[in-house]
Amino acid sequence: MEKVKKIKIYIGLLYLVTVGIFLYFLFSKFSLQELSSYEFIKDNIEYFSEIKTKNIFLLSLFFLIFTILWVFPFLGFGSPIALLAGFILGKWFGTFVVILGLSIGASFLYIFANFFLKDFVQDKFLNKFQNLENKFKKSEFMYLLIYRFIGGIPWQLSCILPTLFNVRVINFFFATLIGIIPQVFLVVSIGSGLETIIGQNLKPPGVMDIIFSSEIYFPLGAFFILIITTIFLRKIFYKK
Repeated sequence: MEKVKKIKIYIGLLYLVTVGIFLYFLFSKFSLQELSSYEFIKDNIEYFSEIKTKNIFLLSLFFLIFTILWVFPFLGFGSPIALLAGFILGKWFGTFVVILGLSIGASFLYIFANFFLKDFVQDKFLNKFQNLENKFKKSEFMYLLIYRFIGGIPWQLSCILPTLFNVRVINFFFATLIGIIPQVFLVVSIGSGLETIIGQNLKPPGVMDIIFSSEIYFPLGAFFILIITTIFLRKIFYKK
C-alpha cells in the first residue's frame, strides 16, 4: 500500500510539473485575451490546415504521440482530445489517429496498473465488480468489447479495472480499439464540424447557429442517442 501511495504521488507531481511547464510557455507567448479571441482560433485553423497540406504524416505522428501521452502517464479524458483531433485533422483521419492513440495509451495504463496497482484495485473495487468475473471468464474479448462500448465508468478507471480479471493485453487493446469507435467518431465529427463553421465565418457565429448547423446537430443528435442506448445496456451488463 505504501508503494502504491508513492507511485500516485510521483504521477501526480509529474502531471503538475508538465502542465505547469506547458502553461508557462503558452502564456509567455500569448496572452489570455489572445487565446480566447475568435481571430486567434481562426488563424490557427488556417495554420494547421497549411501544415496538414504540407506534411500530414508529421502532424499525425505528433498528434498520435500526444494522444498516447495524454492517456498515460497524464491520465487525460478522451473527449477533449477527440474534439481537438476533429478540429485539426478532420473527421475521418482524426478518428483513426485518436482511436489508435487512445487504445495504445489505455493499454500502457492497463499494463502499468497490472504491475503496480493490482492489489490496490482489488481492495477497492473487487466486491463492487465481482459479478463481472464470470462474464469475462466465459468470453474475455467479447465482454471486454461490450465493456468498452457501453462505458459508464471514468476513462482512467475503466482502463485499470480489467486488472481484476487478468485479461490479456492483446484482447484489451483490440477490444478498446473497436469498442470506442462509435463515441470517438461522433465527438471527432463535432470537432470537425466546429472547424468547418469557424472556417466559413469571418465573425463569431452565435451559439444557436452552431447547434443548428448540419455539421453539428447530426453528430450531436447521434451522440445523445448513443448515450441513451449505452445507459440501457449498462443496466443489463452491470446487473448482478
